[in-house]
Amino acid sequence: MKNQRHKRKEIYSVLMVSNTDGKSRQFQISAFTLRFCAGFVAALCLVIGWLIYQASVADGVRQVLRQEVASLKEQLTALETEREDLTKDKLTLAAENEALRRQTEAAEEVPEEAPQEEAPEEVADPALPSLYPSDGAGILKTAYSEEQPYIAISAYTDGHIIAAGNGTVTAVTSDDTYAHIVEIEHEGGYKTRYLLHQDCEVNTEEGAQVEAGDTLLTITSDDCQLDYQVLLNDEPVDPLSVIDAKG
Repeated sequence: MKNQRHKRKEIYSVLMVSNTDGKSRQFQISAFTLRFCAGFVAALCLVIGWLIYQASVADGVRQVLRQEVASLKEQLTALETEREDLTKDKLTLAAENEALRRQTEAAEEVPEEAPQEEAPEEVADPALPSLYPSDGAGILKTAYSEEQPYIAISAYTDGHIIAAGNGTVTAVTSDDTYAHIVEIEHEGGYKTRYLLHQDCEVNTEEGAQVEAGDTLLTITSDDCQLDYQVLLNDEPVDPLSVIDAKG
C-alpha cells in the first residue's frame, strides 16, 4: 500500500486585543472559510457595482426619455398650431370660393337692358334768324357772294315776307333802290334786312317786337324781288348757311 500523505488543514488565527482592559481573544478561521468570505465580498461588490451601473444607465435612459417626451410635446404643439392654421386657411378658401361662385353667377346673368330714353328733339332757337324769309312761292334767284352780300328771292302776289326769327324791328324805311326796307335785330349779334324793290303792303312798324314767322310785308304784285341780308356783328354772312345750320 502506498503511503498517503496526510494533508494538513490550513487554519488562520485572528487575535483581537481590547484597548481598555487588555484582554485578548483569539479566533481561528480556516483558509476555505476565508476564501469563501473573500469571494462572497468580491461577488457582493460586483453585484453592487453592477446595480450602481444599471441605475446610472437607467437614469441616463430616463433623461433621454424625458428629452424625447419634451421633443414629442413640442412637435405635437407645432402640429396642433399647423392644424389650426390649416383650418383657418380652409375656411378662408371656402369663403373666397363662395364669393367667386356668386360673382360668376352674377356675371352669367344677362341684365335687362334699360329702355333708352329718346333724346329730346333739338328745337332751333327762335331768336336766331333761321327761317326762310318768304312763306309763298319764293324762288331763289341769285346766291350770296362777296360782290353781292345777300340772296335774291322772287316773290308773287299774296305771298308774305316773314321775320326769320324773334327780334325787334329797328327800321321801316326806303331809299332810291328799295321801295321798302325792314331791319330786325336778333339776339347773338344777328341782324336781318328785308329789301323789297317793288311797292307792297307793310305789316309792321319800327320798335315792334316780332316773333319768328310774323308777317312783315305782304306782296301785292307779281314778279317782286326780295333781297335778303343777314349780318353777324355787322358783318354780312351767307343767309343760307344760317338757315341750313339753324333752321
